[in-house]
Amino acid sequence: MRKLSMEELNRLTVADFKNTQKFPLCLVLDNVRSLHNVGAAFRTADAFALEKIWLCGITGRPPQREITKTALGSTESVTWEYVPTTVEAIHQLKAAGYVVIAVEQTTSSLALPGFQPDPQRRYALVMGNEVFGVEDEVLALCDAAVEIPQFGTKHSLNVSVAAGVVLWDFISKTGWATSQQ
Repeated sequence: MRKLSMEELNRLTVADFKNTQKFPLCLVLDNVRSLHNVGAAFRTADAFALEKIWLCGITGRPPQREITKTALGSTESVTWEYVPTTVEAIHQLKAAGYVVIAVEQTTSSLALPGFQPDPQRRYALVMGNEVFGVEDEVLALCDAAVEIPQFGTKHSLNVSVAAGVVLWDFISKTGWATSQQ
């Protein structure tokens, strides 16, 4: 076994990435305070070829050193938009036909293994603030909530880790990942 070289990885250029088919999913960051988490969200959005990231409220926006350092150039490849409130972003997404899913522990959230996305639908996943989670006003607008089963003493994951887990779950369940290889 050996690591693949950069040439063997056959990575897209930023220009090619912008023109490639995207997974029909957006990531909505609801008042995410850590710029490192924002940068990690960009990097993950690039890795999974997401349509767009919505940066809402206090969520930092590029260009900022901490975002850029973690994003490793993905702020240039991933389409993003800033909206002053997450409520505004949700209204825009719903008007465009997206199913909006909060990643949050709620009284009616579905455990992620039991959620099956419809490959014919477009989704937006709302990731909440590191301390307060998804705002109550935003939760009320969401079509559903999913949560990641956890078995330890803590009942939360870092927002960028949670995003990676949920995004991979969505992509693998729709069969989109295997169709892109």
